[in-house]
Amino acid sequence: MTGVVITPDFVRMMARYSAWQNAWHIEAIEGLDEAALTADRGAFFGSILGTANHLLWGDEIWLSRFAGTPPPEGGIPHSAALERDAAAWAARRRATDAGITNWAETLESCDGALTWHSGVVNADVSRPLDRLIVHFFNHQTHHRGQVHAMLTAAGVKTPLTDLAFMPDPQ
Repeated sequence: MTGVVITPDFVRMMARYSAWQNAWHIEAIEGLDEAALTADRGAFFGSILGTANHLLWGDEIWLSRFAGTPPPEGGIPHSAALERDAAAWAARRRATDAGITNWAETLESCDGALTWHSGVVNADVSRPLDRLIVHFFNHQTHHRGQVHAMLTAAGVKTPLTDLAFMPDPQ
C-alpha cells in the first residue's frame, strides 16, 4: 500500500472541524487592533496575520489542486502578505472554508493520485490523493496551532480546539 486509508466521510469531518476552528480565529483576529495583528511574534511567518495568511494561501493552493478552483497569486514566500487587513482576510477565509466544505461534500473517493506542478521543487509531482488530503488537514492544524499560541500570547481567550469536542461531529 502506498497511501494512507481515509474516506470521504473523514474528509467531510475534517472540513467541518477546520471551519469550526477558523470561525473562532476569525472572531479573535477581527477583534485585534492592527498593531497586535501585525506584530512580529517570532513565528516563521512573523505575525498573527502573516501566519493566518499563509494558512489561507495553503488552503487555496491545495483546493485549486483538489477541486480546480483558482489558485492564489504568488508563492510561499509571498503567502504571508496575502491580505493586508483583518476584514479582507476574514472574508476570504470564510469563502475558502465554504469552498473546502463544498469540495468535501462532493468528494466521492480518496483513491488515485494527483499530479501538479510544485513551485517548491520546481517540478511536476505525483502523489497518492489520500496522502495529500491528510497533508492538507495536517498543514491546517499545524499553522492554526501557531496562530492559537500567538493569540493566547496576545491575551485572547481561546475556546476548546479538540476534535473530540466539535459540535455535531457526525
